[in-house]
Amino acid sequence: MPQLKPAYDRILLKLSGESLLGNLTYGIDFQTTKSIAQEIKDVHDLNIQIAIMIGGGNIFRGAEGSEAGMDRASADYMGLLATVINGIALQDALEKEGVYTRLISAIEIKAVAEPFIRRRVIRHLEKDRIVIFSAGTGSPHFTTDTAAALRALEIKAQVILKATKVDGIYSADPLKDKGAKKFHSIKYLDVINLGLKVMDTTAISLCKDNELPIIVFNLKKYGNIKKVVLGQKVGTKIY
Repeated sequence: MPQLKPAYDRILLKLSGESLLGNLTYGIDFQTTKSIAQEIKDVHDLNIQIAIMIGGGNIFRGAEGSEAGMDRASADYMGLLATVINGIALQDALEKEGVYTRLISAIEIKAVAEPFIRRRVIRHLEKDRIVIFSAGTGSPHFTTDTAAALRALEIKAQVILKATKVDGIYSADPLKDKGAKKFHSIKYLDVINLGLKVMDTTAISLCKDNELPIIVFNLKKYGNIKKVVLGQKVGTKIY
């Protein structure tokens, strides 16, 4: 059987903070993090350049802090710092798999992460290092989805892989509505017009304006990242 050729050379993988939860209700499940790192290494072994945008919802969500009465900017900064914690955990797991990794923070934290310098990040990728983006854009009021779209465009990634807990985009939450219809592909404008809560509108608009495809897939099924990279029909493609 002939070896499948990867469909992409450079990808940006968007991981939510919840992806590191495993069966926990809060924090980081290190066995789950190790499993994700092993899967990312399998993809890296295909000579794919990988950047990762990590969220922080398993530790703190800025929106929830704001709803509880915190100043929105202060709450968002706490959420951004939570992504740095997740980035350190994922970096450690990847390096234990033997993959050279660089943690980048949009908020300056010299002791644990490099600042975002576009040309330096691209050079890391060219040297086969995995890059983990943390702290979103470094500014409040912007989600890590928007940060993922922005960084993907800056590093000239060919696709955003949006990892979720369901196997694509549905007309409603499939975990709550058994009659929800799955979309195998969908246009950017339809995602916005139908109000589908896949990524925020700013992120979708950025991708639309720059014709950057997004593939939404189920991270919980081991091997799905590799299948997407090899061009197999997994999840939902936004185009």
